[in-house]
Amino acid sequence: MASCNCFILSLFVLLSFSSIDVSLAARRLLDTAPPSVPTTPVLPTLPKPTLPPLPSSLPTLPTLPSLPTLPNPTMPPLPSLPTMPQPTLPSLPTSQPSLPKATLPPLPSMPTMPSIPNLTLPPLPTTLPTIPSIPTIPTTMPSIPFLSPPPATTSP
Repeated sequence: MASCNCFILSLFVLLSFSSIDVSLAARRLLDTAPPSVPTTPVLPTLPKPTLPPLPSSLPTLPTLPSLPTLPNPTMPPLPSLPTMPQPTLPSLPTSQPSLPKATLPPLPSMPTMPSIPNLTLPPLPTTLPTIPSIPTIPTTMPSIPFLSPPPATTSP
């Protein structure tokens, strides 16, 4: 905990010193004269180019030649699929075999729970205790009597 407090204190000191340096640097910048800004040269005006006029109508494109007709090829017929011999499948049973009946042991009986004794609570007080009052802080300073200077030993 002490190392955390020391770290926070050192961080606070570091931030306060950095803000002092920043404010001094800002003051130094405000005290200096602003730098002279170089002027930009004046650009000469350029002549406007004259463009040729656009054509009023588009030229016609040549027509495409027609496609030649292709002959229809004749394809040979597909060969027929060979017939495979059909295997003989065994017949499925029509009824399911009966399973033996499982007998489970009876469930154990629940143990009896012990009874909870009835507790009697003391009665609630009818009046609440009073809260002690907080002493007041004096607002005036007590006067401290000053000692008088010692009497002089020699007379003038």
